[in-house]
Amino acid sequence: MTDQEKRRQISIRGIVGVENVAELKKGFNRHLHFTLVKDRNVATPRDYFFALAHTVRDHLVGRWIRTQQYYYEKCPKRVYYLSLEFYMGRTLQNTMINLGLQNACDEAIYQLGLDMEELEEIEEDAGLGNGGLGRLAACFLDSMATLGLAAYGYGIRYEYGIFNQKIRDGWQVEEADDWLRHGNPWEKARPEFMLPVHFYGKVEHTNTGTKWVDTQVVLALPYDTPVPGYMNNTVNTMRLWSARAPNDFNLRDFNVGDYIQAVLDRNLAENISRVLYPNDNFFEGKELRLKQEYFVVAATLQDVIRRFKASKFGSTDSAKTAFDAFPDQVAIQLNDTHPALAIPELMRIFVDIEKLPWSKAWEITKKTFAYTNHTVLPEALERWPVELVEKLLPRHLQIIYEINQKHLDRIAALFPKDVDRLRRMSLIEEEGGKRINMAHLCIVGSHAVNGVAKIHSDIVKTQVFKDFSELEPDKFQNKTNGITPRRWLLLCNPGLAELIAEKIGEDYVKDLSQLTKLRGFLGDDVFLREIANAKQENKLKFSQFLEKEYKVKINPSSMFDVHVKRIHEYKRQLLNCLHVVTMYNRESARGRSAPWRREPCRPSP
Repeated sequence: MTDQEKRRQISIRGIVGVENVAELKKGFNRHLHFTLVKDRNVATPRDYFFALAHTVRDHLVGRWIRTQQYYYEKCPKRVYYLSLEFYMGRTLQNTMINLGLQNACDEAIYQLGLDMEELEEIEEDAGLGNGGLGRLAACFLDSMATLGLAAYGYGIRYEYGIFNQKIRDGWQVEEADDWLRHGNPWEKARPEFMLPVHFYGKVEHTNTGTKWVDTQVVLALPYDTPVPGYMNNTVNTMRLWSARAPNDFNLRDFNVGDYIQAVLDRNLAENISRVLYPNDNFFEGKELRLKQEYFVVAATLQDVIRRFKASKFGSTDSAKTAFDAFPDQVAIQLNDTHPALAIPELMRIFVDIEKLPWSKAWEITKKTFAYTNHTVLPEALERWPVELVEKLLPRHLQIIYEINQKHLDRIAALFPKDVDRLRRMSLIEEEGGKRINMAHLCIVGSHAVNGVAKIHSDIVKTQVFKDFSELEPDKFQNKTNGITPRRWLLLCNPGLAELIAEKIGEDYVKDLSQLTKLRGFLGDDVFLREIANAKQENKLKFSQFLEKEYKVKINPSSMFDVHVKRIHEYKRQLLNCLHVVTMYNRESARGRSAPWRREPCRPSP
């Protein structure tokens, strides 16, 4: 028996059963004929991909429904992860792996006379993120599903994601990422849960409370995507909102014959979910970006409260709803400052709509939110002009002012006569025009703040937000970022994944600490040689890819240093190239007889 055959026997990608393969083939043909209305005479490779995707999705749906039923019956605390970006990538192979269907699907597609790799390459990449922040959100969803947590991801269903990158004559050329042009087999529209989101208008104070009136309404249409855990039958939900204009939107323009203006106004409303902003664009002061940020939090919080009221703690009658239990049932994680407006929005709902006293509403709000900081550069922290917020969200500006006043009163009581501290810790910055510091809003309105690496978290506490850390040291934490081994090892590097499973079993797929067991094989020359062979095979595949896509021929035995990201100054590609040249010169100067050393790269203290 060859090594490859041995590995297949203990594959961590699911056991191939005859009944599984037959069932998958039957499902494939059913979807090809009845979902896509095609047969083998006219079907295209894309049709075959969609038939396979729908077949795999069939295996998700039952688990998806049962998971949600379990959550409603058991009423666990739910985690809501709010992010303007979810860099999910392709779904097909990841889903097959998490459901244990990879080998069975491979065999079924082979028996159907098709090429699995070709079908996988057809899938559009759901690039609804710019990089690390969006990919972190995607990895968290995978991890929480694998852990069996009742978790939901909430974001925006951008029509155009991060641009497609082309390199022409050494220059980056950006092309539109129309990832939805062929449809998306994984999502399910939920028009029954469409919600109104308000903009502009004015604030009225009445005997019964404060009202936000004369607003412009945009509808938020949710699209749900299943997020399967690894081999545990849990399937959570990522809900992305798409902007829609109301049916009566600017009917006045239609009535007076200005059809063109009415259509343009509809497009303006729906532009909210049209395109993902590159995170290195200077979007401060851009009204559309602020609309996006409020759009996602307003729709999400309505949905969260609807779900809470449907639980045993809630009621359609606000007076009968036990909002005291809200933080025990709801945890909202803010992925950077982009969803920061969720804090004043939840306060608006509690105070203006649910009629809670301010102090009670603020106590619940703080216990509900937690904030992840992603940047240590003060100049990169998000700030919005007060005049823009006042125009777009007048009631929220009033609430932010009230939060800030109570916050500063507390600081003044604790640090009397320290006027500069008040300036540094205020939510409103005065220099260069009044602006709202969204990071300060997140810190004040959350019960926990975390950085994403130890050195990062230390800088956050000792430099960037030193005053806040001194005020509430227990609030600041570190949560070192990780990645999901399902996508980044099983999917990306199957050869290495199988080798590891041979030696230490499959538990490492859900518990990466198990990898420490590999230290026991440091003296196993055969194992080390197999790892080297797996690496060389990957380098050969990569060399072939470069030659095919970019007409660049590279020796597969070369040392590779790869940046898979867009070209931009802060990505430091030029600095990386200089480092590569430095290492090459250093090793060349040592002569061929001297062994090459691995050079660890670490930040300077």
